[in-house]
Amino acid sequence: MARMITIIGPTASGKTALAAALAARVGGEVISADSRQVYRRMDIGTGKDLADYTVDGVKVPYHLIDIAEPGTRYNLFQYQHDFLKAYNDVTRRGAVPVLCGGSGLYVEAVLKGYRLAPVPENKELRASLEGKSLDELTEILAGLKRKNGSTMHNTTDVDTTKRAIRAIEIETFSGEHPTEGADLPAIDTVIVGLDISREERRRRITQRLRQRLDSGMVDEVRSLLAGGIAADDLIYYGLEYKYVTEYAIGRITHEEMFRQLEIAIHQFAKRQMTWFRGMERRGMAIHWIDAMLPTGEKVDEILRLA
Repeated sequence: MARMITIIGPTASGKTALAAALAARVGGEVISADSRQVYRRMDIGTGKDLADYTVDGVKVPYHLIDIAEPGTRYNLFQYQHDFLKAYNDVTRRGAVPVLCGGSGLYVEAVLKGYRLAPVPENKELRASLEGKSLDELTEILAGLKRKNGSTMHNTTDVDTTKRAIRAIEIETFSGEHPTEGADLPAIDTVIVGLDISREERRRRITQRLRQRLDSGMVDEVRSLLAGGIAADDLIYYGLEYKYVTEYAIGRITHEEMFRQLEIAIHQFAKRQMTWFRGMERRGMAIHWIDAMLPTGEKVDEILRLA
């Protein structure tokens, strides 16, 4: 078996339940690779599905969930540091690490060992970008990426102007302060992707969105707002937190929230798959298995690959 097993796939493909079942079978622990599940008290909107980590009455240990406060800006540099700490902790105890998530950039960064540096705020640059539209910012970012030969910051990461400005800030810094090679250790892993049809993915996304709204997602956002988290800070996180916050503060109706959010999640899932295909083009072998197989059969297939 490879030292680590990595499970990727688009949203609603069943990654968490599979990772937990696999970890339970092999005496493993799950390391999350999700850019939003790091935040405490943001449970329903980020789809933590913590109940999935109990398999046949046994709790499967998990890492890198609930490690940051809402309103803060957790980033890829911090994730690399936290991942390595969790990975070393799991392997030191002889357990099998199971990396699981849909944030392709996070997965690729730790598997390839990107060398990143903490990027300071550039007030002059931010002032020059103030007032530009998301389309304009996206075009600026695309130019910087071409210049840097960068694969970071796809459209998954820049769905608000604040996030686009931060991405431009990072790409600008990277261009002015180039680093060579990687200083993170190579991770021995087998990568398994969950293959799900577009139609089934869309069906699951819509069904899950309704379930999350019925489970109190709006109340979760209102509680965060009442707890002092600024609306703009929640909107910054995109997807559920963007649209539900806009509904909670009266900018859009409930119907508009559902319709716009449903479309946004479908687009997000499509971009996730584009990223994963890009990983393959960049030389990473992904073994795709049928997401519709029973969990036990998927675990068996993964163990054959590992």
